[in-house]
Amino acid sequence: MRALIQRVSSASVTVDGNVTGEIGPGLLVLVCAMQGDTEKQSQWLAQKVTKLRIFRDEEGRMNKSVLDVGGAALVVSQFTLAAETKGNRPGFSTAAAPDDGKRLYEHFSAEVATQGVQVANGIFGADMKVALVNDGPVTIWLDTEA
Repeated sequence: MRALIQRVSSASVTVDGNVTGEIGPGLLVLVCAMQGDTEKQSQWLAQKVTKLRIFRDEEGRMNKSVLDVGGAALVVSQFTLAAETKGNRPGFSTAAAPDDGKRLYEHFSAEVATQGVQVANGIFGADMKVALVNDGPVTIWLDTEA
């Protein structure tokens, strides 16, 4: 699985003019299941995201996790993270099939919540408008295959 994580002051996702998920300080997590991924990768990624120390401590160093600071996570499905860009038009053949992608996206969200983080969500497969205030900016790429 792949995730693009952004430390945010706030973030929201809107579908058809309705806000489906929003958070204050925490993480915006764009997540994509790849072909062959299982719940094992989903669980590993959720644990990594929730324990990643990218929040400032009292000395201003990135030394605290979203759990440490009591932040939330806005989890949004993003199959375009599977993009293959050899040519000028990206291909997405390495992304998981939609049924598997949805199942693993939902599993990932549940695992993040199980770790103790408040979770808000987008809607899998929907045309979403994502708004965020990136704090730092801090943006981290994670891949379970890396």
